[in-house]
This record gives sequence, C-alpha cells and structure tokens, in this order.
Amino acid sequence: MKRIIKRVMTFFFTKLAQFSIGDFKKEMKVNRFSFFTKRTTIGSNTHFNGFRVFGEGQCFIGDNFHSGFGCSAITSNHNYNGDSIPYDHTHIIKDVIIENNVWLGINVTICPGVTIGEGAIIQAGSVVVKSIPKLSIAGGAPAKVFSQRNEEHYNKLLMNKKFA
Repeated sequence: MKRIIKRVMTFFFTKLAQFSIGDFKKEMKVNRFSFFTKRTTIGSNTHFNGFRVFGEGQCFIGDNFHSGFGCSAITSNHNYNGDSIPYDHTHIIKDVIIENNVWLGINVTICPGVTIGEGAIIQAGSVVVKSIPKLSIAGGAPAKVFSQRNEEHYNKLLMNKKFA
C-alpha cells in the first residue's frame, strides 16, 4: 500500500512541477513538492525530492540531476546599492546554471549567478555563493571545494551511460 501511495504522490508532484516549468525534457521525477518558475529549463532523467526556484532570472538544470529535499536556487537579489536602505525596489537578476550529472545533498541553497559544473557533488546543508568547477565535491557555508571526483572513472561511467 505504501508503494502505491508513493507512486501516486510522485505522479502528482511531477505533473504539478511540469505545469510550473518553462521547459523540460523527458523522464522527470518529482518525489516531493517542488516549485519552479516559467524561466526554469530542465534536462532529462532528473530527480527532485523537494526543490524550489525563486527569483526573476533563468534557472537551467542539466540532464541526470538529483537533489535531496529542501534544496533551492535563487535567481535574483534585492538591490542594496539603490536609493533606499536596506534595499530599493529593483532587483539584480543573475541566472543559475546546474550542468549535467550534478547531485545536491539535502538543504542546499544556490545563490544568484552561480554555475555548478558537470558531475559536481554539493554536500548537504551547503550555501553555494560562487561557481563550482566540473567534477568537484564541495560543501559548507559558503561552499568550498574539498575534493574531486575521479575523472577517469566518471568518464567511463558517462561513456557506458550508467545513470541512476
């Protein structure tokens, strides 16, 4: 019975997410409530377990993406250098790009203007304020690269199309 309920909820959350997204490819799976903007583009074979996109900018999410629950991407900030304190009524818009084969742990926040490189892994609870290079493993607040994936192994898996 639990499996049936889980499948029904996944179907519901996936359809709800697809309704809010600007563009998506096939094989999208949403297991928990997720919210996207019309400026969000999502690749194929993506898995969301509670992901939200906030802001007025573009959010690009590549193929074979996986997220833990509680993750978010922010694509705009208030303008604190404007004509009011603490900020004025204008927004600074910066796109977020998440390349192919990225995995986010639970409760990861991605700030405006960040690119997360192909194959990167972001540790649970991280706040990503600067771009993360390809195949990097990063974590913390602010997130910093502390390790690298084995490129030879990664490329072998990629060539053999070993996607979860």
